[in-house]
Amino acid sequence: MILMKLTVLGYYGGYPYDGVGTSAYLVTAGNYQLLLDCGSGALNALEEILDPLQLDAVLLTHYHHDHTADVGVLQYYWQLRQGDRKTPILPIYGHTEDPLNFGALTWAGATVGRAYDPAGVTQIGPFDVTFLKTKHPVPAFAVKLVERSTGQQLTFSADTAVIPELAEFATGSQLLMTDTNFGADKTGKMWHMTSTQSGNIAKKAHVKQLLLTHLPQDVEFEQLRQEAQAAAGTGVNVVVAQKYLQLEL
Repeated sequence: MILMKLTVLGYYGGYPYDGVGTSAYLVTAGNYQLLLDCGSGALNALEEILDPLQLDAVLLTHYHHDHTADVGVLQYYWQLRQGDRKTPILPIYGHTEDPLNFGALTWAGATVGRAYDPAGVTQIGPFDVTFLKTKHPVPAFAVKLVERSTGQQLTFSADTAVIPELAEFATGSQLLMTDTNFGADKTGKMWHMTSTQSGNIAKKAHVKQLLLTHLPQDVEFEQLRQEAQAAAGTGVNVVVAQKYLQLEL
């Protein structure tokens, strides 16, 4: 049986901190390797566990720098290294609501930008990928990856303020990853979610496992976990992202 596996490469929001980078995750199914977001420090972290030339594709949720900072150096890596590329040209999937940033995904001889359809299903290797537009200052999309042969499902909220549609979107997923940039006591205007909001979404979506990621640099992680767990209830296992943490679906 093919098992989907998630490996955390970076998990901070905004900027790297204390030797850990920003949002980047490796999703594998069988021998297929998908890089989900490519934030600051992603390439260094990836090189510790996988030759970047063995990637099959990259999927970007949006174009804020803490999710895309290492796209450029990844393109240089593919251009300059003459090793055994798994695929001659690396596809980088992104949305087209920002034409300038989408255009930069194509780098001659190295990478090619491929547009995903936010209103439909995009096939990326063994995955059927669907999207939900989030509440963020720039166009951003939550993603659900469904492994076709097994039906395993992973949902990533991407960056978003809390929106009611997210729980329904995540329903059926074995693993939900949420933008948890604030503790429960955060008030005022927010473009990211609190620990309690993440826990509430996991409970409503009936997921078994919740991964808190896109974390703040100034709040204790155990506090975030406890707050999210209290909101999620006993039926959800709440985990805080760690560098190289691996979760199987």
